[in-house]
Amino acid sequence: VSYHLHSLDPVMHLVKRMVDIFGACVGIVLFSPILLVSAISIKLDSEGPVFFTQTRVGQYGRHFKIITLRTMTTDAEVRKQELLAFNEMYGNLMFKIKADPRITRVGAFLRKTSIDEIPQFLNVLTGSMSLVGTRPPTEDEVSCYENHHWRRLRIKPGITGLWQVSG
Repeated sequence: VSYHLHSLDPVMHLVKRMVDIFGACVGIVLFSPILLVSAISIKLDSEGPVFFTQTRVGQYGRHFKIITLRTMTTDAEVRKQELLAFNEMYGNLMFKIKADPRITRVGAFLRKTSIDEIPQFLNVLTGSMSLVGTRPPTEDEVSCYENHHWRRLRIKPGITGLWQVSG
């Protein structure tokens, strides 16, 4: 097994950053009508804020607040503790339940269509995320990492990447 670390030169870093900024601006403009309709739907469907922020771990272990549309009930983080026994992911590095009871009706649609991730274009604009990269893990996930898992934090997390397009 061999492992190679490929680095972009400063010019390519600048080009990548410019593509991220341009793509995020286009995304915000194109998807703002969908974002508005989604926000209204969230408010009509359940109590609580339209947006959900959560601390995630980004490049080199830096913490940042990820912004998404709220797709779960407002007590979802508290209820997660009682649902840990139903986690379908091996090793507890991630938490997933196929029919998660915390997801709202509108939230299920937003997740299925990935509309809930539109606000992450703001994370791209601030530089904490990129358009393409690994999904940013939660602090709980990172606390379970072994040494070899830390490699994934060498690159900037993204809105989309291999995990999202592979299902």
